Amino acid sequence: MNQNETTYLVTMKLFQKMLKNGLLTAEEYAVIDTKMRAKYRPKIGTLFTGNPLTYPR
Repeated sequence: MNQNETTYLVTMKLFQKMLKNGLLTAEEYAVIDTKMRAKYRPKIGTLFTGNPLTYPR
């Protein structure tokens, strides 16, 4: 895994926590994810882009 991949995954994990805690909306999260994918160009991270990373409980 390269540095961009690691940075993307760690960054998105933090934003996922914020989403789970109600600090971000799903729409805000989607915008952030799109921007982070454009910036870091993760290879493995794109495997999950079509699938929601969190589910409502």
